[in-house]
Amino acid sequence: MSPQNGTFYQPENFILIGIPGLEPSYVWISIPLFIMFILAISGNLLMLLLIKMEPRLHNPMYYFLSTLSLTDLVLSSSISLKMLSIFWLNHKEISFLSCLVQMFFIHCFTSLESGVLMAMAFDRYMAICNPLHYTSALTNTLIVKIVVALVIRGIVIVTPCPWMASRLPYCRTVHIPHSYCDHMAVVKLACTDTTINSAYGLTVVLIVIVFDVSSIAVSYVFILRTILRLSSANSKNKAFGTCTSHISIIIMFYTLGLFSFLTHRIGHIALYIHVMLSFLYLLIPPTLNPIIYGVRTQEIRTAALHLFTRTVT
Repeated sequence: MSPQNGTFYQPENFILIGIPGLEPSYVWISIPLFIMFILAISGNLLMLLLIKMEPRLHNPMYYFLSTLSLTDLVLSSSISLKMLSIFWLNHKEISFLSCLVQMFFIHCFTSLESGVLMAMAFDRYMAICNPLHYTSALTNTLIVKIVVALVIRGIVIVTPCPWMASRLPYCRTVHIPHSYCDHMAVVKLACTDTTINSAYGLTVVLIVIVFDVSSIAVSYVFILRTILRLSSANSKNKAFGTCTSHISIIIMFYTLGLFSFLTHRIGHIALYIHVMLSFLYLLIPPTLNPIIYGVRTQEIRTAALHLFTRTVT
């Protein structure tokens, strides 16, 4: 370790253990992980291509969906590439700076994903509760402002985490019992009281989840009230159909996040369970999001068929 600024120490490298206790099974674990990573990358790239090429998908709902796909691409790449290098090449070292950068990207884009889901709930609220003003209210300029605001939110609230982690004095143990540089997994290696770091990390999680989930819940209360007032059963089914994909993704994302959060806070849970839930929480949504929207959304299926037909001919 080398001194930094004369008052604290920084290790040159950390060692990512991977999944503690499951080292003999790394090859088998890497197979579904690799498949999920390929599906996440190809699925979200295809989603972006379809939205770009199909004029009928140039509306607010699909602009938010393209933002979600971009977010998923960054999230899946941020954790999967390093994990695969651990499982396949036993390349466990990660530089101190790279660890902090990975920490920032993972937590910032997790916050952004939650924010985009909230924005998509607002989009569904406008489409169902105020259909006459949908396109005039949700202009391209407003959509850009919403996305930029969500990005700024993520940067502002997450940046203190790696910054504070960089100021801690670290012990001789530089082995991180995790498969990526999670904030608390890194902070726990420090040789000092980390109450402030833990409290700030918890505060960030609660702020994002409470605000975003509350906004989503309020939006769907109004959506449900509007749908139930529709006289036609066909109109009700159509309105519900436009929301099912989004609701499925919301349930999946926050349920996995809740399990990951609880296993981290409950001390007697086996460490390998916490680590596996953590990377599944970050990898399953990017893998399934394009599949869920592709299966449940007629416009995307049609656009995919047109693209495939043009490619074949």
